[in-house]
Amino acid sequence: MSDLHWFQAIELLEPHIVRIMTPEGSGTGFLVSHAASDPTCAIATAAHVVNRAHYWEQPLRLEHKQSGKSLLSRPPDRAIFPEEGKDTAAIVFTKGDFPLPSKPLDLAPEGKWLKIGNEIGWLGFPAVSPMELCFFSGCISCHLKTTDEYLVDGVVIHGVSGGPAFFIGGGKVTLMGVVSAYLANRATGETLPGLSVVTNVAQFQKLSKVFKSVDEAKESETPPTPPNQRIDTPKT
Repeated sequence: MSDLHWFQAIELLEPHIVRIMTPEGSGTGFLVSHAASDPTCAIATAAHVVNRAHYWEQPLRLEHKQSGKSLLSRPPDRAIFPEEGKDTAAIVFTKGDFPLPSKPLDLAPEGKWLKIGNEIGWLGFPAVSPMELCFFSGCISCHLKTTDEYLVDGVVIHGVSGGPAFFIGGGKVTLMGVVSAYLANRATGETLPGLSVVTNVAQFQKLSKVFKSVDEAKESETPPTPPNQRIDTPKT
């Protein structure tokens, strides 16, 4: 089976992607799990996009650009699961008539990593054009085994945090990471081009079988903690 073109991959991904707005900013998220017999689903994003709203029990608004519909998510109606020590988080909620697909795209196999030099793409809603879903791409520069992150030779802009990073192979799209940050090169005192940080989807591989209901998820919800400067300061 021949591989897809980037534009075909984007068309497949777009229905799965949402813009996440909080009282303090915005980011991007994407569907990673959907219950088989219940309208409960999970959205993946970067932890720093939602941690402050989780801690201060603030509402989130999810916008589905393709349909133009939005969903206001209040604390009693959702459960948030930040991954300790990593900049990833899952939002579990009842989608109702919110038009997300009934089946998420495939996640990269657990325990597998892409090799240096592979080209990947990512999508998000950058602050320079926050209402438009934008495409970015670059090659993997290295895999940081200690943090399970990739450094990627490509651009990330504020608002793209939490967006899906993906690769094309075998005629399909596979989700392999979550956009986390952009590390500019300041070695000479001025800001020069740097590398993007993409976090592995390991957390969501564990959530592949979503909770049967939001009430069940609330019982296991990660308790909010004071925002951590390292991962909760908006970086992208």
